[in-house]
Amino acid sequence: MKILLVEDEPKLASFIKKGLTSEGYDLLIAYDGQMGLSLAQQQPFDLIILDVNLPLLNGFELCRRIRADYPHVPVIFLTAFDSLEDKVLGFEAGADDYLVKPFAFQELLLRVRALGRRQAAVEATRHVIRLADLELNLDAKVVTRAGQRIDLTTKEYALLEYLLLNQGRIISRVAIAEHVWDVNFDTNTNLVDVYVSYLRKKLDRGFSPKLIHTVVGMGYVMRAE
Repeated sequence: MKILLVEDEPKLASFIKKGLTSEGYDLLIAYDGQMGLSLAQQQPFDLIILDVNLPLLNGFELCRRIRADYPHVPVIFLTAFDSLEDKVLGFEAGADDYLVKPFAFQELLLRVRALGRRQAAVEATRHVIRLADLELNLDAKVVTRAGQRIDLTTKEYALLEYLLLNQGRIISRVAIAEHVWDVNFDTNTNLVDVYVSYLRKKLDRGFSPKLIHTVVGMGYVMRAE
């Protein structure tokens, strides 16, 4: 798990880095808000820990800017500001958690672990596309329906992925051919129709509801009905 710590107090930053590194985390330190923003834009992080009272760019504004580009990365504020108003400002800026100084390292560690577990669950969900009881795992490239694994060829998988990513939208044969086969569509070929037929046999036969639908004169759409 890669963590960005933006903290202008060198002793506290060193203390946190030593503790989290000993727990197996990979941690980078920025000592001002501008440096923190630059690092956040240069490489991906799994978690960001921010002080509020930072030089050059305060933590609230830094959090808002990070959130604009990376809405899913968890953010923890570490700050001496403990009023309700400050906490509200932190959460409104996009923080996921708020820890008031001074704090015990164990408390920070527990919060880091909790956000790490939550983020892992979110990422796992994000990498799976679902429609009714059909699931496509983008990482493993595995397709299941009603818990039953469906074996697909490379082109069948590419076709299904494209249709699922656009579920609910009517996709023309031209768009399918150009995306899946990366070729200019020949109106005299029935290549797309043939492969849609292959998918229907594997995904819809014996299952309910039907998921692949023909829209006459327009193309195909995936929806549960």
